[in-house]
Amino acid sequence: MHIHILGICGTFMGGLAALAREAGHRVTGCDAGVYPPMSDQLRALDIALIEGFGADQLALKPDVWVVGNVVSRARQGDGSPRYPLMEAILDAGLPYTSGPQWLSEHLLPGRHVLAVAGTHGKTTTTSMLAWILEHAGRQPGFLVGGVPANFGISARFGAAAGSQRPLFVIEADEYDTAFFDKRSKFVHYRPRTAVLNNLEFDHADIFDDLAAIERQFHHLVRTVPASGRVVVNGLEESLARVLHQGCWSEVRSFGAAISDFTAQGEPHAFDVLERGRQRGRVQWELSGIHNQLNALAAIAAAQHVGVEPEAAAAALAEFRNVKRRMELRGTVAGVAVYDDFAHHPTAIRTTLDGLRRRVAADGGRILAVFEPRSNTMKLGSMKAQLPWSLEPSDLAFCHGQGLGWDAGEALRPMGARAEVAGSIDELVRRVAAAARPGDHVVCMSNGSFGGIHAKLLDALGTARAHGAERALS
Repeated sequence: MHIHILGICGTFMGGLAALAREAGHRVTGCDAGVYPPMSDQLRALDIALIEGFGADQLALKPDVWVVGNVVSRARQGDGSPRYPLMEAILDAGLPYTSGPQWLSEHLLPGRHVLAVAGTHGKTTTTSMLAWILEHAGRQPGFLVGGVPANFGISARFGAAAGSQRPLFVIEADEYDTAFFDKRSKFVHYRPRTAVLNNLEFDHADIFDDLAAIERQFHHLVRTVPASGRVVVNGLEESLARVLHQGCWSEVRSFGAAISDFTAQGEPHAFDVLERGRQRGRVQWELSGIHNQLNALAAIAAAQHVGVEPEAAAAALAEFRNVKRRMELRGTVAGVAVYDDFAHHPTAIRTTLDGLRRRVAADGGRILAVFEPRSNTMKLGSMKAQLPWSLEPSDLAFCHGQGLGWDAGEALRPMGARAEVAGSIDELVRRVAAAARPGDHVVCMSNGSFGGIHAKLLDALGTARAHGAERALS
């Protein structure tokens, strides 16, 4: 089959393209931003890429057009369509579908799907689960919204291990599927094992309130068979409400004192207990209670396909996390600079709290540098939570450009501990001026953040060189 993917350079659609190619399909695609590293990865798989969404691509005549949710019926300022290729497909009555639906119809049948859903931690938990299964020799397929360091790729088709049903681990996003399918992506995946990691209000651009998201999560629960397993965070009242709407599968909980799976010890070294009985021990480089909970979720899900907690805990000792999850980008003049994907207030706080626990002994300060970039944050729906989310930091620096609300006003409760800059360059200057040896600078955004990490490291290096020159003179 020849598929042509609209919006191929997105994380999900790029992963889908790689899976389809591995499965033997001919794949081409287009996007408005065809550039490395995704363009290099796709071309290495012999996937032809086209810049833009021109209607002339109809000449490719694929068997089906696979449409990413970046595509819409939007118009430009002059009234012309923003995505002329989509308009041409509709006018010609050609076959099209969404990425999640194509995946469910052509790649997932016959596989035991393990889906990881939640407002936070989906990428990390999906990566943990895939690694546990890999470590156990199960050769799982996976599709992750990031690059797990243990694999170095975001997606693979996987293989059957002996006579066992092939496994496929997928990050199950609650965001909508496409402009023509407003259901959450995850309802297409039909998992036999579903992880409900947590649930808070997010995606204010498509959901009116928390109840609307809970309804979508229940749609996911409805698709799990009676022989399946739903792994649920026992600390979340929102998830309790989801299950109260009806659940027809085995339920295993984690996190709460009365849950099936609990942890005893610090997040970096803890015993795994199943109904009070010690079943394994996790010792690793990760920090934060959120990662401890992620581990329990992955362990409970892996057990459903025959990997016992002792083996799962041993695998996690070798887990190397995901790129852009507290990834150390460099250290200059005694200042460590990290990159993290956190963008929701709860994720920001848990990230900073985890770092605070880790650096408490050395007394280092935490400088939080963040960009309110997600649709929800740009709308200002959660601006009141920002002072709370940044509380574990010593200083906070916000990139305030392009917001429809006043970041300075939102951060006023933090007083002199918070600063707002109107550009990336100004932000870099302020952070570099404030940083001192022993500090930990955490840059948080769900985008590239204007390359701030490299710019900060350069600025810190320049400041050190100037300081040395002054000392010599």
